[in-house]
Amino acid sequence: MAKVGKKYAEAAKLIEAGKFYEPVEAIELVKKTATAKFDETVEISFNLNVDPKYADQQVRGAVVLPHGTGKTQRVLVFAKGDKIKEAEDAGADYVGSEELVAKIQGGWSDFDVAVATPDMMGQVGRLGKILGPKGLMPNPKVGTVTMDVARAVNEIKAGKIEYRTDKAGIIACAIGKASFDEAKLLDNYRVIVDTILKAKPAAAKGQYIKTVTLSATMGPGVPLNVFKLTSVTKEQQ
Repeated sequence: MAKVGKKYAEAAKLIEAGKFYEPVEAIELVKKTATAKFDETVEISFNLNVDPKYADQQVRGAVVLPHGTGKTQRVLVFAKGDKIKEAEDAGADYVGSEELVAKIQGGWSDFDVAVATPDMMGQVGRLGKILGPKGLMPNPKVGTVTMDVARAVNEIKAGKIEYRTDKAGIIACAIGKASFDEAKLLDNYRVIVDTILKAKPAAAKGQYIKTVTLSATMGPGVPLNVFKLTSVTKEQQ
């Protein structure tokens, strides 16, 4: 068994073995276990009963969290013509066309999200091997390939996050910072849970969500009551 730090071990003692927590209690616990000197990120992790190697079982999309993630996203926009000013006016951090493509080919990647207009994708496509593995490639499925660059930039700055299953069928995403109050974390939590439930692929059989865990960056995972979570969400719909 891997050796854990003293703070982690102390935090883990707060979590009752074998217990599955309700959202409010889980969020309170996560805040208590966030003892690092920096403002830790609160992350939710879903283990889904899907096989992502099949296209019809992949779960992917984007959602705007009501209170954001607490992180300021640096947005890059590939555009030309009038769309350059539109992106700049919306607050994009970097805007350009061929010169940005060349800069990234040269090794630069100092941004968090990339947006592109459809007419730029011919050139941006050349960056697939660089941006793809980093999760930075613009994609129409999550709204980052669009002519409405102002809306895309505004949504990202307001707290839009992307989610997608990894090879093991797990989705992990930030829902805020440990410094957020419980109400804001709960609002963000409800939105992402509802989004993942509604994104259930038709090809997924059996119990869709196997486990859900909340944790802070340096803290232990707090398991949630999956069955209660599912039924509550269904009642709300």
